[in-house]
Amino acid sequence: MNARSFARYSLAGIRLVNGVAALLAPQVVARQLGADGMQPALSHVLRMFGVRTAFIGAELLFLQDPARIARALHVGTVIHTSDALSAAAAGRCGMLAPRAAATATAISTVNVALTLVADWPRRSKG
Repeated sequence: MNARSFARYSLAGIRLVNGVAALLAPQVVARQLGADGMQPALSHVLRMFGVRTAFIGAELLFLQDPARIARALHVGTVIHTSDALSAAAAGRCGMLAPRAAATATAISTVNVALTLVADWPRRSKG
């Protein structure tokens, strides 16, 4: 398996694990973020995040058309960059505990790197 494929499938796995966790166990994810997992609104938002994240993970895993894969990776770069910036800002403003903010920022930053590695040859060609 080459680096591009490894990055693509690693990203798909991370997305699926995080998405399914948020979808099926939002209270657990909330507690990991230092929040009250019993807040109904937070559980709802985490489930929405979970659906989105699981869907884009499955999409990246099962797509076969190179153009659609490239598009999914480009969109993923924007999504994960936004997630990383949001987590960092939430930590800076005190909306997330420092450790939770650092963890969420790190995960999303790794995801950005994986999208770039997975799409590297196509990006460099034009």
